This record gives sequence, structure tokens and C-alpha cells, in this order.
Amino acid sequence: MPIEIKELHIKINVDEKAEATTTTASVDEAQIMRAISESVEQVVNIEKRKKER
Repeated sequence: MPIEIKELHIKINVDEKAEATTTTASVDEAQIMRAISESVEQVVNIEKRKKER
């Protein structure tokens, strides 16, 4: 049974002072960017479905 996300709330805290450039930070950053892009894609799909109704 597929799960449908009807609402998605994203909360991000940005710390401008922390500018560490390590390999683990870049891997985590890539995963975060991937998760954000997937979330935005899901939100766009939800908005399209709302307009179709």
C-alpha cells in the first residue's frame, strides 16, 4: 500500500559560523541536498494534484 504525503514541513537551522570542509561534511551535504530536492519534487506533485481537483 503506497503512502501519500499530504503536507510536508521543512525546518532548517543554518549556522553561518560553521564552515568546516571535511569529507564527511560534503557527503552529508550531498545527502541533505538530495533529500531537499526529493521533498520539493513531492510538494510540486501535491500542488499539481490540488489544481487538478
